[in-house]
Amino acid sequence: MREHILDDSANTAATSLSDSISAGDIAARLDRLPATRSVWTMVLLLALGSFFEFYEIFSTAYVMPGLIASGILTTTTESFFGMTGAASYIAATFVGMFLGVLLFGQVADRFGRRTVFTCALLGYSIASAIMAFQTDAHTLNIWRLVAGVFLGVEIVTIDTYLSELVPARIRGRAFAILRMCSFIAVPMVALIAYLLVPTTLLGYEGWRWVFWIGSCGALFIWFLRRGLPESPRWLASHGRLKEADAVLRQLEARVQTHYGKALPKPTPTQGVVLKTREQVSFTEIWSRHYRGRTLMLLLCQVAMGIALFGFSNWMPTFLVEHGIGLTKSLEYGLIISCVTPLGPLVAFFFADRIERKWQLLVAGSLMIFGGLLFVEVRGMLPLILAGSLITLGATVVPMVVHTYQTELYPTRNRALATGFVVAIGRLGGAMSGFLIAAALKYAGVSGALMLICGAMAVSMLSIILFGPRTRGRSLEELNR
Repeated sequence: MREHILDDSANTAATSLSDSISAGDIAARLDRLPATRSVWTMVLLLALGSFFEFYEIFSTAYVMPGLIASGILTTTTESFFGMTGAASYIAATFVGMFLGVLLFGQVADRFGRRTVFTCALLGYSIASAIMAFQTDAHTLNIWRLVAGVFLGVEIVTIDTYLSELVPARIRGRAFAILRMCSFIAVPMVALIAYLLVPTTLLGYEGWRWVFWIGSCGALFIWFLRRGLPESPRWLASHGRLKEADAVLRQLEARVQTHYGKALPKPTPTQGVVLKTREQVSFTEIWSRHYRGRTLMLLLCQVAMGIALFGFSNWMPTFLVEHGIGLTKSLEYGLIISCVTPLGPLVAFFFADRIERKWQLLVAGSLMIFGGLLFVEVRGMLPLILAGSLITLGATVVPMVVHTYQTELYPTRNRALATGFVVAIGRLGGAMSGFLIAAALKYAGVSGALMLICGAMAVSMLSIILFGPRTRGRSLEELNR
């Protein structure tokens, strides 16, 4: 009996070791893939899903003047947390995102990146379509909160999914392409809002059409699903090694077809073993190895939420406060929004050449300079220039941060960990509406912009001072 037990134990240990080696090989095979058309196609398919996500998030700024003009919302309220003010609508978006990533962010760690990506996209498309039928602030905010829940899940899943699918040496460029395609949604929604918000079409106010057009993203769901594999890293981390191998073999075959010759041999990083069948654990992100990273990212995300969404959601309103009319403010906003894809496009050329924290320093400083300029200038061209500088920096900052944070946690907990820090960061986004509204009320546009610049400084310094270097390193090497 004793010998039988010992034999079983030995077999179990051998199986575990075999699984670990095989799982580590999955990671090495992914990281050696050449950057062929097949790899970039996966990036573009994820970017298409992210396009609709960004359309929803950034529509806030461009429909806000229409919601205020229709009497559904007001610019400010008597109380700080007034539920009929524009700030409450902004808060509903980010509270929803907070709840989504906090309560459901880990579902991608449990049920797979591909499945959750698809379901979240469908969920916020439906919620957005329903929201467009609302006629009062309270029901509008409720459905905006529901849409925000799905948006939160989607953001975390896409970042995690992409970081696991692409080779380490092109991870920065992959996120640059993802963000460039995503930010194309900003001038798109700005143009649609510019054309529709001041008008009525078929008896419906223009801002409603902005939401209905965005909800059409659901039509692309099954197309996206067919073109994307499940993450082999996720499958391997759940002990599904045969499935991971099968998915990876199909991907390798497509890559080799476009590569035109034999693929490079895998070169696993010494000492790195990808463990399998480990449970998702919230306590791990507070362990000695990850505690500092988690606290750093929490500070970065909260401050970044205040800075980025404080400007993007209020930019047309800032222009109105400068004395520019509704139509003109939307026109200026449209012009400024055309800059949004340029930041990630420029970043593409240095994303994997320069350490993440130094990219953040340049982008954050550019945003702060633009904010200080926006306070001082008047007139169409100076305001557009200042707004464009802010926007250019503000599009690179989240690209760098979202790339960086997915590198700092292991596969088994990546969606949970990044979901948690993004969730807390969304509280910063939620508070940004109330903080900016209060700043506008008591200190005007200059006070609001100084608040935004200060928050950006805190966000970038948290990573510059305390963040580890990650450029070119495999996910497994960073999370031994």
